[in-house]
Amino acid sequence: METRIAVCPGSFDPITLGHLDIIRRAATLFDQVIVLVVINPAKTPSFTPEERVEMIRKSVEGMPNVKVDAYCGLLIDYVREKGAVAIVKGLRAVSDFEYEFQMALTNKKMLPYAETVFLTTSTQNMYLSSSLVKQVAMFDGDITDFVPRAIYNEVRERLCKKQGNPQ
Repeated sequence: METRIAVCPGSFDPITLGHLDIIRRAATLFDQVIVLVVINPAKTPSFTPEERVEMIRKSVEGMPNVKVDAYCGLLIDYVREKGAVAIVKGLRAVSDFEYEFQMALTNKKMLPYAETVFLTTSTQNMYLSSSLVKQVAMFDGDITDFVPRAIYNEVRERLCKKQGNPQ
């Protein structure tokens, strides 16, 4: 039987508990899930691709069918290269759907056999985004309920220092 691989792409700057929830659930649906840090040269992230990959690795420890990688290029090229059958995207709100639906249709046109699977976020994570985490951390707010415990200190140290806030 063929291994069913899914790619779960995002910037993960940083990974949140919402992302982790989607990854965990995807890992129950597919034989292998590749969490892919997509590098967008037009963005200025808070963490390097290598740092984001490492933070995700720490966060998914204990999930044997989850791998982590980084890629700069068209997502669909990576999906083809890995032999993946699906792209997993998390949806927080209706506002996410319009953009993600447009991307799914474009990807389907370019690689017809790859399906996009949308997983809705759990209600406790509906409001959560990497941008929100960064903003709260910048002002020395408590991000305990927003990021995996394994990366909490790393995220706080980077984002508080970035603004010159004492720890």
